[in-house]
Amino acid sequence: MSLAHAILGILNKLPMTGYDLKTQHFDATIAHFWPADQAQIYRTLDKMAAQGWVESQTEFQEDRPNRKVYSITGDGRAELERWLASAPPLPAYREPFLVQLFFAQGLPNHKIIALLEGQVAAHRERLAHYHDIPLPPLEALAHDRDTTMRRLTLELGIAVEHAYLRWLEVAIDAVCRLPEAEG
Repeated sequence: MSLAHAILGILNKLPMTGYDLKTQHFDATIAHFWPADQAQIYRTLDKMAAQGWVESQTEFQEDRPNRKVYSITGDGRAELERWLASAPPLPAYREPFLVQLFFAQGLPNHKIIALLEGQVAAHRERLAHYHDIPLPPLEALAHDRDTTMRRLTLELGIAVEHAYLRWLEVAIDAVCRLPEAEG
């Protein structure tokens, strides 16, 4: 997966500026599982234009700077369709906290527990954010393809956060049972 494919998916719905792409669509939808900053989006749009996947038109404004509005091209739609139909490899899993925990054996138990409790707070906050996303339950989406796909990705995010929180409870309990580190 590349950022370009995410941008193609958004632009396939409607043309927009790079700013609107980021603030009104990207941040509100896929940024939960594929974040990107504004500079990355503009660099990627430039590369996509060079590949012929998007085109832009300048929209003139009197009271503000002119805007560049991007739209997907036929080649961009073909690339999006090709990518959507291909099976991606499993992603490489990188979790900085797990590296910390892996090497934390020399820390006193209370410091390890504090790290784990910090993760509990962060994952609860993310879970609360996911629960605040206004999408109807899957049962109500029998014929709405777009909302169903959005809801399915949200459901996985919620399930992952619940699993992580359950694992953190087990980890805290395991550390509480450990003898103190020698040092």
